[in-house]
Amino acid sequence: MFEGTTVVAGRATALVVDTGDQTEAGRAVTLAARTPPPAGVQARLQELTRKALPVTFTGGAAVTGLSLLRGSPVRRAVSGGVAVAVAAVPEGLPLVATVAQMAAARRLSRRGVLVRTPRTLEALGRVDTVCFDKTGTLTENKLRLVRVATSDGTVLATDTDQAEPIVRLAARACPQEETGQGRRVAHATDEAVLDVAPPDQGWTPTGELPFETRRGYAAAVGRDGDPDFGELLVVKGAPETILPACRDLPAHATDTAHELAAQGLRVLAVARRPCRADDAESELDAPLADLEFSGFVALADVPRDTSHALLAELRRSGILPVMLTGDHPETARAIALQLGWPEETEVVTGDELVAMERGERVRALHGAGVVARVAPEQKLHVVEALQQAGRVVAMAGDGANDAAAIRAADVGVGIESRGSAAARNAADLVLTTGDLSVLVDAVVEGRALWRSVADAVSILIGGNAGEVGFSVLGTLLAGASPLSTRQLLLVNLLTDMFPAMAVAVTPSDDPSTAEHAATGPMGLNVLGAPLLRSIRRRGITTCLGAVTAYLIGRLTPGTERRSTTMALCGVVGAQLVQTLSGRRHSPLVWVTALGSAAVLAALVQTPGVSHFFGCTPLGPVAWAGVAAAIALSALAPRLERLQAVHSLYDGAARLALSLNDLIGQARQLLRSGVAAPVA
Repeated sequence: MFEGTTVVAGRATALVVDTGDQTEAGRAVTLAARTPPPAGVQARLQELTRKALPVTFTGGAAVTGLSLLRGSPVRRAVSGGVAVAVAAVPEGLPLVATVAQMAAARRLSRRGVLVRTPRTLEALGRVDTVCFDKTGTLTENKLRLVRVATSDGTVLATDTDQAEPIVRLAARACPQEETGQGRRVAHATDEAVLDVAPPDQGWTPTGELPFETRRGYAAAVGRDGDPDFGELLVVKGAPETILPACRDLPAHATDTAHELAAQGLRVLAVARRPCRADDAESELDAPLADLEFSGFVALADVPRDTSHALLAELRRSGILPVMLTGDHPETARAIALQLGWPEETEVVTGDELVAMERGERVRALHGAGVVARVAPEQKLHVVEALQQAGRVVAMAGDGANDAAAIRAADVGVGIESRGSAAARNAADLVLTTGDLSVLVDAVVEGRALWRSVADAVSILIGGNAGEVGFSVLGTLLAGASPLSTRQLLLVNLLTDMFPAMAVAVTPSDDPSTAEHAATGPMGLNVLGAPLLRSIRRRGITTCLGAVTAYLIGRLTPGTERRSTTMALCGVVGAQLVQTLSGRRHSPLVWVTALGSAAVLAALVQTPGVSHFFGCTPLGPVAWAGVAAAIALSALAPRLERLQAVHSLYDGAARLALSLNDLIGQARQLLRSGVAAPVA
């Protein structure tokens, strides 16, 4: 008996053989103290930042060098380069993941999911395997009478007329004990039978014998309301105890019991006979013999109403469910089939896994959907073996013996309403309502988080890349960076911070994120090659809109300040249009984008404020030119299909790679000391 065991019936004297860390509960708490694995988004964002900074500094250096070659004063050239380098830094990048996590955690809290570690939502989006503790998690942890078998071997539902006599007999053999609050049912099995049994006003008990494990049955003596029949002994207990004491036992009785047990049911035999002793006490104390077999009642820890739908939805989402249970393998398999596991589901035991080498354990779990006869520390081994196989694992449980596995999993899920304190404390997510179906919502939020972060990063880095590219091209054309430091910072404020944050907090039901969330678990590659392509596309499109607006300004009558103002509006407009095209169904993104555009227009058209930012109010012709430039940038995705545009993209990509290689070579020279400064 383990520490933490709850005694629900009977009395016992226990000898303590271990305490503290040597108990099963203590070992579970010790194993649960392991450090959780690190999340992936922050590490990936740091890597992107390291890659973006050299390009930013290179852009600033290019602007300074080109300005000097065009004859600009040193102060102006250096100032322009520093402005580009500083303004092009994606300052909102560290906040994107945090803001997205907090927004997702807040949405989940409204659905009954308490997120104790918001960064775990990142791992939730990558989860491809969920391990469930069976008892109390997938099942109700409450016995119910689900089947009745008659003496001729017919298996019936409990609500049929043929089943009623057997259920009534079984209910008579459900003794109650006297307490300070009156008589109550002493055993969970008896409670399950009495819940289904019909009223039995004719039965008057004169003696009762409660169930004990060593005896293997419960019994009662009473009158059936017929004075001519006399007292009746009714017994209910383990088939291996009751059946040998029955006379004229049908040949199929044992087979029927085995068939019911193979379905994961707890089977009890029901029998009776007229009393032979003079008093009830003597009758109950006498050995069982010469009984008349009546039938079987079968009980089960039935699945929760939401379990089947939950498991089906997880499979549709590309997630493999694994059930962990202490039941016998045959019982575990039967229950798994009831819950919706396929017929070909493989079952392994905890002892088999422990006896395997690490590689064999990984292979054994590859196709197994059920792990039976599993101990608390073996649940931890299962989770770790799945992780070693490259899977991202979530563990859901409610008991203290689940705490270690919950802690070791990439995402630990505890249940507040019926779970232990150890399981809740080890968990990253706590389901406050006890409804496991919200776990699907949490998975969707985790996947949407990755898409939102990827889109927000594309806005931040891609937009800044476009600004750097335009600054370099503008310096080639005009001899100095067209946009000043204040203007570049204004661009970042209007197109980076607010739109990127709006995208990061977009709800998961937005079509742009829901479509990706339905495809399956997210991977780190979401922030890999696809993101780099998106950044490249956004940078080139932004640069295209800015250059077009700037050239229209230079080719139409007006001052240089008018041209740079048009370029400023072209940069902002091109980025806002791209943001809207990607999140056109999000009201928050629309409000943010239109609000940013309105603020820019007000700043440009207000004389004093416009002068402060180095701008000038624009007339109808200038605004028409800006609109044309923005329209061209909006058509850029369609223009990508042209071979010339493909060649341009490839050339830009090769140039960026060449610059990255040159920077790497320069770093290598500095580290080797060849280019180290002389003291």
